[in-house]
Amino acid sequence: MGTWFTREIVDTGRLRLFCFFVAFLAAFLFIRFSVRMIRKQVRWWPGNVTPGGHHIHHVVFGLVFMCVGGVGGLAVADNASAWAGVAAGLLGVGAALVLDEFALVLHLQDVYWSEEGRLSVEVVFVAIALCGLMLLGIRPLGVDDLVDSKGVPGTAWQVALILLLNLAPAVVALLKGKLWTGLLGLFIGVFALVGAIRLARPNSLWAHTFYRKRPRKLARSWKRERRVHQPVERLLTRIQDLVAGKPSTPDPPPPSDPNPPRPSEPNPSRPSEPNPSRVSDPDPSRHKD
Repeated sequence: MGTWFTREIVDTGRLRLFCFFVAFLAAFLFIRFSVRMIRKQVRWWPGNVTPGGHHIHHVVFGLVFMCVGGVGGLAVADNASAWAGVAAGLLGVGAALVLDEFALVLHLQDVYWSEEGRLSVEVVFVAIALCGLMLLGIRPLGVDDLVDSKGVPGTAWQVALILLLNLAPAVVALLKGKLWTGLLGLFIGVFALVGAIRLARPNSLWAHTFYRKRPRKLARSWKRERRVHQPVERLLTRIQDLVAGKPSTPDPPPPSDPNPPRPSEPNPSRPSEPNPSRVSDPDPSRHKD
């Protein structure tokens, strides 16, 4: 096991990425276990951090860990040393704590256990998938093709062409509303190519732009949405609820405008004019037939 770890992780320069990935995954699972224990009000679990009655969200601790791990990693010269792995691990812990409350940072509201809070879990799942692909040695946008066998990079037009051919299908897939296909396509081009060729999802920017005057294509898109995408999304939702917990509170209302418009005040120097539609006719008999 030690020989395999040295050969596949350390010698290939992936020690810091490995420590980041393991720490990220462990921190996410721990913090989700912790908040579920707090929600169930388990007596033996410590509970929230509330000095002076003020609840400190774990995104704050995540920012501290990210700063310490990031700066510490920059200060370590040897990428294969134990200190480099420790710094990467601290960065991974901080990133997990921050992304676990990504929806809170985005909405500036405590939406952790609401439907909007699912966004945090989706972002964490995406981060785990992309880090896992890089840990397996798969590089995004075909960067392995940018250098030859001797490590010499290609010319500028070759680099631009390779990046364009790998990036364009992924961007089209994302515009068609296929998040996972587009992101995975950055690493594995066939996913992006399939996502770019197939129908766009009906609520995507691509469908709103190009399917407005093509009702048949939009109808096919809705049919595929009900037949394929919605069952897959329900399955992913069940997995998310199993790992991270099911939302239990409704989405909070949008914040009210702190400066609502003031009602217009009548001008006392100018008498108000009567509304002709509300003035009664003094002689209603003249309207009779």
